[in-house]
Amino acid sequence: MSTANSNNSTNHHHGDRDLSLWFLEQSRLASARGLTDEDEDSPTELNTINSSGGFIVVSPDKLSAKYTSVNLHGHDVGVVQANKPAPVKRLVYYFEIYVKDAGTKGQISIGFTSESFKMRRQPGWEANSCGYHGDDGLLYRGHGKGEAFGPTYTSGDIVGGGINYDSQEFFFTKNGAVVGTVPKDIKGPLFPTIAVHSQNEEVHVNFGQQPFAFDLKEFEAQERMKQQMSIEKISLPTNVSHQIVRSYLLHYGYEDTLNSFDMASKSTVPPVHIAQENGFDEQDILFALNERKALRQLIRNGEIDSALGKLREWYPQIVQDDKSATCFLLHCQKFIELVRVGALEEAVKYGRMELAKFFGLPLFEDLVQDCVALLAYERPRESSVGYLLEESQREVVADTVNAMILSTNPNLKDSLHGGLHSYLERLLRQLTACCLERRFLSGDQGEVFHLQRVLNSSKKARC
Repeated sequence: MSTANSNNSTNHHHGDRDLSLWFLEQSRLASARGLTDEDEDSPTELNTINSSGGFIVVSPDKLSAKYTSVNLHGHDVGVVQANKPAPVKRLVYYFEIYVKDAGTKGQISIGFTSESFKMRRQPGWEANSCGYHGDDGLLYRGHGKGEAFGPTYTSGDIVGGGINYDSQEFFFTKNGAVVGTVPKDIKGPLFPTIAVHSQNEEVHVNFGQQPFAFDLKEFEAQERMKQQMSIEKISLPTNVSHQIVRSYLLHYGYEDTLNSFDMASKSTVPPVHIAQENGFDEQDILFALNERKALRQLIRNGEIDSALGKLREWYPQIVQDDKSATCFLLHCQKFIELVRVGALEEAVKYGRMELAKFFGLPLFEDLVQDCVALLAYERPRESSVGYLLEESQREVVADTVNAMILSTNPNLKDSLHGGLHSYLERLLRQLTACCLERRFLSGDQGEVFHLQRVLNSSKKARC
């Protein structure tokens, strides 16, 4: 063997090893897939420490504020912020006030202010603040001159203020209807803020503890619909979208579905012509299609012994290292299948024979412990390691084997990336990167993009 061939062989071996380790990491991450991101702290009450206390009294529950003085000057304002800034990892943030008493002048306002806001001024009268005022219906944005905005509000009215992070706008409501929107040109954390400015003015604040007068869920749904409509305006040639789907089915060995898909494509009017273009090389993903299909079906049915037997017969190089990540995942799955059918004694014996060899190896230790932990529960599906009994775990193992077989294709230029992701998945990864970049350009504000959540919401919408 030449030196060049030897180096290629070594690099190919390391590529395969990295490939199987990537899938091992996916299996490890599966334990956290059911967990949701920890939500940010949201405002829950008024901040009695940072307020113009000489002109305002906050109730013991910190959800009501009343102006008890007599205003003699423009800066005799009773201002109070929320105890926390508006959270930013969402599509919309919103809060409301109920005007219990408009007092002598009705100089009540609602809005958002920065942490450094002067607590003797109305929201909107200072830089880095925005406020909708009840006595004149004007909107103030960083200076003392207001702009025409909406109706006045008084005793009995419910007024809300919100931030639409997708459109980067403030919006305000009155009695459940949107009054108007303005560009959000303030950077940094923003605190929900209220102000009262004449005797006996009193407002109650609702940070979400009670149902809002404004239908926030419907508003969010409409915003998402706007996003969807803008996406659907982008047209793609039919053959391109079909080719992407077809390549996905080929990549993962779904031969029967592929045949049905091809038949459906031919029966459309006009028929969809699948051209070999846009960088697709179908020969790479046609490789060993029948074998990949058979092995995926065996693993999805829980027939791990048969899958191992076929691998030893067809692709012995994949399982020759009995301590590889691929073999580890297959042995783990065999153990899991025994637990699934209640064959616990057999599972123990199998664990001692096959899983024991992975004890003490840092790469495998946590998953070995999770597998063994299945034996400790009367109802393992309901336990913290129940994710191992889900169909998704079988899919991880099947995807590993599929990718490892694709990596043996001598014509594949990049065994790691070629076997790892289908063209469709590469596009979805690009989508994720673009959405993250878009959020970054908006100051890291707005919903954090989760592809799985988007796909699940699409499934629900079709049901």
